[in-house]
Amino acid sequence: MCRNDRRLCARGAFGVNDVIGENVARVGHVIKGEFLEGGAQLYGPDHARFATPELKLNDLVWNRAEPGPAFETPLAEIMDLLVEAGRWIEKDPDGLVADALEKASATSPLPRPVLERSFALLPQQFDRAQLEYQVQQELGGADILDGWREMPTPPSGRRHRVRAYPPRIVHIIAGNAPLAAALTIAWSALTKGVHLLKLPSNDLYTATMLLRAISAVGPGHPVARSFSAAYWRGGDADVESMLFRPQFFDKIAAWGGESTLRSAKNYIGPGFELVAFDPKTSISFIGREAFNSDTALEAVADRAATDATLIEQQACASSRFQFVEGTVEQVDRFCELLHRKMGQERTFCTAEGRPLARDLREEIEGLRGMDDFYRVWGDYKGSGVVVRSDEPVDFHPDGRVVNVVAVDALSDALQWVNLATQTVGVYPPERKAQLRDALACAGVQRVVDIGNAGGVERGLPHDGFYPLLRFMRWVNDEGGEW
Repeated sequence: MCRNDRRLCARGAFGVNDVIGENVARVGHVIKGEFLEGGAQLYGPDHARFATPELKLNDLVWNRAEPGPAFETPLAEIMDLLVEAGRWIEKDPDGLVADALEKASATSPLPRPVLERSFALLPQQFDRAQLEYQVQQELGGADILDGWREMPTPPSGRRHRVRAYPPRIVHIIAGNAPLAAALTIAWSALTKGVHLLKLPSNDLYTATMLLRAISAVGPGHPVARSFSAAYWRGGDADVESMLFRPQFFDKIAAWGGESTLRSAKNYIGPGFELVAFDPKTSISFIGREAFNSDTALEAVADRAATDATLIEQQACASSRFQFVEGTVEQVDRFCELLHRKMGQERTFCTAEGRPLARDLREEIEGLRGMDDFYRVWGDYKGSGVVVRSDEPVDFHPDGRVVNVVAVDALSDALQWVNLATQTVGVYPPERKAQLRDALACAGVQRVVDIGNAGGVERGLPHDGFYPLLRFMRWVNDEGGEW
């Protein structure tokens, strides 16, 4: 690919010869464990320009004829390293975490206080008990990663061994929350494979900081040399047509919106697979039991507000549509309480929020005055808006906007559930058993108690599949004797 490097490097948004001024942020890359500072290529609009290192495609791939650096590293050793990296992140001895937080504040869609709380949770993603639980639940233990597991004898009587062999993956990670980078790195390290992370434009610093932490506690360690992280403009065919090939990688693991996934799918073919963390919408089902008392209603509204404002409603698990069983008068009482609760400070949202985008303001403003069909609570300053209707609105609630739909029975809401529905929070919890099979049939991947949409557990399915299981390459050794 060397012949393409010069042409590629000259394709920065403003050209490589531009002078890097003080108003240009420097974004680093990590290349197989080594940190490189930005300066060669410029991207972004005038008010948010950033510079990255020269993009050398040869440096972003590993030779398939050779095992990756960590292919034969014992999983226990990898976990030891991740645990130490988590402690290093928590202590931040070199100030790298604080620096990444400061720089991320300029590009993240999240308010500074939410970003700070999210960064505070990063060390927990490298907790040993969670890592061990995930490997046990998804793969049945470390033995199938460290070697060949002899399988139970099938009806044929032949002997078989299976290994979860380390993969080669390009990760298009999401930038809506720092935890996406941490999860990707933790999951990927457990696979022992080689991994190229494409940095998102709205989170240019978290992934590289985490990889620098791994290198800090294990300089030159095989895991550190198994990762690279770099930025290029998403969908850049000159870059992606060269990298997204089966001679270099087995899979693309893509988080993001529809345009990201459609672009990735252009390169899928024999020997090159897509692991898609599709864009999802989450909802709530609230039964008439919420109206049994004022105390119950207040508690349910508070939990529903927690689910609605997860990471300022940027998380896939954030509830955007809430189906409430009751009369219009009862549902309006719930809406009023929900709106008040949405304006409260929470772990993953601020009290003030951010002003609502113009297109959403226009959509909602068009509903005001149509009292026979809609009712609206709230203004557009950022603390939240609730729209009550008798069927879901035809726009996508965002920026702390919730559409509450009044239904006679929760089963009536099943008609609006589909494969794009990720999480359904249910109240009361005992109603889940009545609804979960119908929800699963409609396409839902996760059913939780109301208020627990954000408590995603490691070692359980994510977006309808087990990530480690999908990441691995599964290889059989069939027949014969040891």
